[in-house]
Amino acid sequence: MNKKRMAFIAGIYAGFQFLMPVIGWGLVHEALSFFKAFEPFTPWIALILLCFIGGKMLIEGIKDKKCGGEEDCACSDRISTKLLMTQGVATAIDALSVGFTIAEYTMIMAVTASLIIGAVTFVICFAGLKLGTRFGTKLAGNAKILGGIILIAIGLEICFF
Repeated sequence: MNKKRMAFIAGIYAGFQFLMPVIGWGLVHEALSFFKAFEPFTPWIALILLCFIGGKMLIEGIKDKKCGGEEDCACSDRISTKLLMTQGVATAIDALSVGFTIAEYTMIMAVTASLIIGAVTFVICFAGLKLGTRFGTKLAGNAKILGGIILIAIGLEICFF
């Protein structure tokens, strides 16, 4: 994977981690009563999205193991932008509630906090992708299974802890 692709993927995750607290902050100022009612459902939405994506990755990983890497299997190494956007929203939806908690911040403070969150996410994602390209061949067919389990675990953590 080249650095441009890694930056694109990290940018999607960082963008949603930046955007969600800003949206949450803005919504608190505009529609506090609506989102107070909606707030309890945020963890459940994250759980459903992450379990769906993680389950899909688990199934694909198990199918890929069965095919043994043969060319006739429908295995795709490239993750679509649509899937990345869905994962970006799913992993950042809990950041929406961060926006609720920083409601007393000024707009500049809220945007600054969100920029820090986005920058840290970008650095961590980029580093993770770099490490993943190094160690990905060692994990080979287990990478999708491990990724699916991690996404499901994140969803459970968001919802129940």
